[in-house]
Amino acid sequence: MIYLDHAATSPPRREVLEAVWPYLTSVTGNPSSAHEAGRAARAGLDAARSGVAQVLGCRPGEVVFTGGGTEADNLAVTGIAGADPHRRRVVVSAIEHPAVLETARALVQRGFRVDEVGVDGFGVVDLEQLERLVDDGTALVSVMYANNEVGTVQPLAEVSRICRAHGVPLHTDAVQAAGHLPLDTGELGVDALSVSAHKFGGLRGSGALFVRGAVPLEPLLHGGGQEQGRRSGTVDVAGAVGTAVALGLAEAAREEESARLRALRDRLVAGVLDAVPGARLTGHPVRRLPHHASFCFAGVGGETVLLELEAAGIACSSGSACSAGSEDASHVLLATGLDADTARTAVRFSMGPSTTEADVEAVLRALPLAVRAAGRA
Repeated sequence: MIYLDHAATSPPRREVLEAVWPYLTSVTGNPSSAHEAGRAARAGLDAARSGVAQVLGCRPGEVVFTGGGTEADNLAVTGIAGADPHRRRVVVSAIEHPAVLETARALVQRGFRVDEVGVDGFGVVDLEQLERLVDDGTALVSVMYANNEVGTVQPLAEVSRICRAHGVPLHTDAVQAAGHLPLDTGELGVDALSVSAHKFGGLRGSGALFVRGAVPLEPLLHGGGQEQGRRSGTVDVAGAVGTAVALGLAEAAREEESARLRALRDRLVAGVLDAVPGARLTGHPVRRLPHHASFCFAGVGGETVLLELEAAGIACSSGSACSAGSEDASHVLLATGLDADTARTAVRFSMGPSTTEADVEAVLRALPLAVRAAGRA
């Protein structure tokens, strides 16, 4: 099977499995315990926190380990907005992952006003609209670094400038960007940033949230006061260690690997647009993730194309894995101006460390046949 669904999940790296093994077998103490076994676990946790902080360009104390990207997003949106009793507005982009979008919408029940900023046809956030919406009563702005469905990279520097002008905290969902784009939080100008380990070779169910030290954070989970009171519950040391190792490896290879994947992506995009009549690239043609290519095929059901490709030995997706199987058109594609019927034809290819030139050529041979067969179905 040619696996081209790394945006959904990427297999754990061998180095990660080797690094976490001791924390699953021999170093099994609770990191909050004072005895030797607990101290050994605490040492591993502290080293993992420092490793993540090094990649994010922040202090170790600004890293909160979570149970994945969804929890990190929920904690950032609810935790930052809820910590300021005087600001009751939250602004998010219309193409956020549901982990941000649905969390923000849930705040309406707590008396918040939630505004969703539109995007252009390429999925780039409308900066003029954002600037009109953000004011001194805004508790939080959340704009994702790069979109999971269409791959568009957002102009975070400009978003940050708008937020800074009003002293508003900025959160970015960097789940898809991690391992592919720079993550230095100071250079990005963000106050909170979410990552999910399984997107860059870590373990599923592990993630982290950076929260700048000066930003108050209301916890979602209450109990033992772990993670400096920001996320109660016994910390998954193995998951934290795996997150740090995977993130460090991804960052070390990022520039070289991104260049390799970008070349493969460009070959795939050019080949698909040339070989498949009516194929349409979604997302920004240039400002996009290096490993990501997404298309719509007018008049052809995307799910049927996926089945044809799977029969040919190619695994890809129609968009977000979190909404797989849904009959609803993608909210991301609708926000870019596509009609519902066209949005349902989406197919996403996302590459990773295992992807080769031969894999791309195999897709270019199989896809025209798959689209043709789907059109007859």
